[in-house]
Amino acid sequence: MYIVPLTTTPMALKIIDHDTPEYHQMVDLRYQVLRKPLGLTFTTEDLEKEKNDILMGCFDDEKLEGCCLLTKSDEDALRLRQMAVADGLQGKGIGRVLMNFAENIARDMGNKKIKMHARKTAVGFYERLGYKINGNEFEEVSIPHYVMEKEL
Repeated sequence: MYIVPLTTTPMALKIIDHDTPEYHQMVDLRYQVLRKPLGLTFTTEDLEKEKNDILMGCFDDEKLEGCCLLTKSDEDALRLRQMAVADGLQGKGIGRVLMNFAENIARDMGNKKIKMHARKTAVGFYERLGYKINGNEFEEVSIPHYVMEKEL
């Protein structure tokens, strides 16, 4: 676990084990922020596929405030998925710190690149972190996305 000072309160960055109370907080946060607004849910199969992913969260005490996961996509690349920060906490540095944590983990595992399908509304956030658009806009889960990548 890493303790990172954000604003005035230190946050704990953790790797989350699948099917634990922390994981269930992660699923709920992702549902509230990413799925529910689009009228989508998670299937049992969706969640089952995450057993081999690297699940990460940013906690204030025991409360999850942001999360993301990394999935192996190529021999030397991971795909960032399901990045979510709790409503009311965007813009406070949680996403930036979580991305730095994810990049460090990916690099430590020998990966050379992180890829993602970024929502069009989040492109500016990822560009500020050094990610570049690779390709044209496309639709996924009923909203516009771009493939974005960063060399580590």
